[in-house]
Amino acid sequence: MGRDALSLGEAMKVLRYSTQIHKWVGLVVGIQVLFWVGGGLVMTAIPIETVRSEHRIKTPPPIALPLDRALPLAEVARLSGVSPMRAELKTTQRGPAWVLTSTDGKPVVLAADTGRPFGAMTASEASHLAVAAYRGQAAPSPAVLLDQAPKETGRDGPLWRVDFHDAERTTFYLSPETGEVVTRRSGVWRIYDFFWRLHILDFKTGENFNHPTLVAITALTLGVAITGIILLWIKLSRDWKVHRATRRKLAQKA
Repeated sequence: MGRDALSLGEAMKVLRYSTQIHKWVGLVVGIQVLFWVGGGLVMTAIPIETVRSEHRIKTPPPIALPLDRALPLAEVARLSGVSPMRAELKTTQRGPAWVLTSTDGKPVVLAADTGRPFGAMTASEASHLAVAAYRGQAAPSPAVLLDQAPKETGRDGPLWRVDFHDAERTTFYLSPETGEVVTRRSGVWRIYDFFWRLHILDFKTGENFNHPTLVAITALTLGVAITGIILLWIKLSRDWKVHRATRRKLAQKA
């Protein structure tokens, strides 16, 4: 009897310590779980098309390439001094262009009719092209040429930036060579991006969801869930035994 009581006491002590550990670890990972659920709610509540500002961009009508004006690829490569491993001939807002990608992976944009780089784009031209690509009635801010693309664009090099005074605070980033809208951002996108980074715990690039911190917290969360189920089962089993013992005592007295 004494040994059974001692074993029961030790089991209860282990259970008490296990419960305390479970609670404190659960509190720590619970904060991140709150971020996961809150971020998931934001990311599912906002349509991805709104995040991408797809409702703010006009779809340009298809335009046939003016092949009679385009220089042959070999001639363009000779004039530019680029030995391309890939070449693309396409229409742009500033006319047909050859995009030559050299062996170092850097694209070179050239006017298809001259084989030379396009002329420098003015702020007035950038604003005009941005407004032409924008769907809506909001007025734009003056175009600003950025020497280095902001991190939110995921690009390198210079870009023209044009902000629109709409409800989402839409921003168009334009290529300084072709005038194309290469990136769209807005206040909605920035809110989404914040919760995405919070979701994956990568505040530097917002792209790495395999880093050790996230893996560790996910493993801890799984452990808390499993131990929670085990502790709940033990508690329910103990309560059931107490309930049955109480019923037996009441039945004996009756």
